[in-house]
Amino acid sequence: MKCEWTKENVVLYMYDELPDDARFEFMHHIQHCEDCKRELEAAQGFKQDMSAMPAPEVAPNFLASNRMQLQEALEHAQQNRSFWGMFIFDFAAWMQQIKLAPALTAVLLIVGFAGGSLTTWRLAQGTESPVAVNTGTIGTPQDYNIAAINSIATDPDSNHVTIKYDTLRPQTAEGSATDPRIQELLLLAARNNRNSDVRLDSIDLLKGKAQDNEVRDALISALRYDRNPGVRLKALDGLKSYVKNDVHVRDAVLEALLHDTNPGVRSEAISLLDPVKADSSVREALEVLAQHDSNEYIKAQSQKYLASTAHLD
Repeated sequence: MKCEWTKENVVLYMYDELPDDARFEFMHHIQHCEDCKRELEAAQGFKQDMSAMPAPEVAPNFLASNRMQLQEALEHAQQNRSFWGMFIFDFAAWMQQIKLAPALTAVLLIVGFAGGSLTTWRLAQGTESPVAVNTGTIGTPQDYNIAAINSIATDPDSNHVTIKYDTLRPQTAEGSATDPRIQELLLLAARNNRNSDVRLDSIDLLKGKAQDNEVRDALISALRYDRNPGVRLKALDGLKSYVKNDVHVRDAVLEALLHDTNPGVRSEAISLLDPVKADSSVREALEVLAQHDSNEYIKAQSQKYLASTAHLD
């Protein structure tokens, strides 16, 4: 039994997921190998320390956001196997897991049965009232397991916002754009990767509230990760007042200048860096862009900014 195999299976051993024959060989090797024994003891100590720590409660919005990101990743994953090949392979792997982990299999069956029963009950409840419309009297968004934001409509005359979102069944929230409940839904919509129009509407409403740290973080995240250049431009617009005094905003704008694939976003980013062109990290980036950037406008602006601050060296 090799040490490499033993170290790779330490976690499976601690959680009783090794088959009996492999577990016997693992224990036999541990008795005669001090290095592997220390590896096991260290892993067991780490497990005990982690078990003693309190388990944090996951916020519903954070959970929903991660579910949407996972769903998006799965939707965009390339399917490299045929249907029958995938079925045969996964079925065989599943059967192997059943053989190696009977306890885990039992837990999965119990969870699956409970989840199916709960879903059936919720569907039966949903037939009584398929849609709920709330006008200014909704509970906080944490009261629901929000799956997605479907649409955002704004009345420019009254500052009134209407947001439609999904839980177990469609929901609608209405209220002022300054309502904390509306803002929380807007923050969730800003991270909704399924509908770019919803993200665009959300960022457009949030960009005027960047004095709120949570809103500013959402704008930075949109600037860095959103695939829609229109969303990234609106995020830049919301962050422009904070480039000088917030180093996190400055770093995000500088990152957009260096790495964004859209020329319009890069042009807007370099214009926002004008007030902080004397900053050392900004100057270093401008020096590189002034010499090597393929975009003539970016190159010319970089040279202009460097020339206007040369006396500060």
